[in-house]
Amino acid sequence: MTDHHIGLIVPSSNLTMETELPRMMRAREEADPSERFVFHSARTRMQQVTEEQLRAMNAQSERAAAELADARPDVVATACLVAIMAQGPGYHCTAEEAITSAMHAEGAKAPVVSSAGALLDGIDALGAQRVAIITPYLKPLTKMVADYIEDAGIEVVDALSLEVADNLAVGRLDPADLREHWKKLDLSNADALVLSACVQMPSLSSIQAVEDAAGLPVLSAATATTYRILTELGVPATVPGAGRLLAQTSS
Repeated sequence: MTDHHIGLIVPSSNLTMETELPRMMRAREEADPSERFVFHSARTRMQQVTEEQLRAMNAQSERAAAELADARPDVVATACLVAIMAQGPGYHCTAEEAITSAMHAEGAKAPVVSSAGALLDGIDALGAQRVAIITPYLKPLTKMVADYIEDAGIEVVDALSLEVADNLAVGRLDPADLREHWKKLDLSNADALVLSACVQMPSLSSIQAVEDAAGLPVLSAATATTYRILTELGVPATVPGAGRLLAQTSS
């Protein structure tokens, strides 16, 4: 059996990344018992999804990376999409480089991915150029996310903000509601649908159902992060029932 050790840097109030990512990896383990995925988390303080708290949380990332380095993970994912996107276009590259440097300073050589960069990579892997997005954020933060995506050359044709500021409340949203929320979007010009542009808003249990109903590829910040983690580990980026990005036909 091969053990893959995955380090996560998560907001202190995040409930979802340590739920949805392990759930996807367990599905892989059931399909291939020769692989096992082990998670190690470090937390950075954040309670309200505001620009001020997001900046303060980003400042803690290098400390969290140094703590994770002690576990010698095989890959590290920093998992707060809006905290990075709120800092301006392309900031995921800066964040990934800073965390990588902090890891290297402690003797750990793991590759580093971010949920923000992973979402862009996931959209690109699907060959999509126009997307619609659903976020739990207040509208100004949703606009920052849309602007960030568009700066990467991907058109955001429509966006829905659920306007929940409390991060714990976001983590307690019912993912089943997304099976109705997506119908409020204009998908006539969309190549793909981002069902949750937030690693805290649960969506995994609705990804495949919405994809089947919408007739478009459906992904989330969490499924995109899983895609990047698996790619960095050098194993097939496949998870059953998690949408086209992680389907057997993905490459």
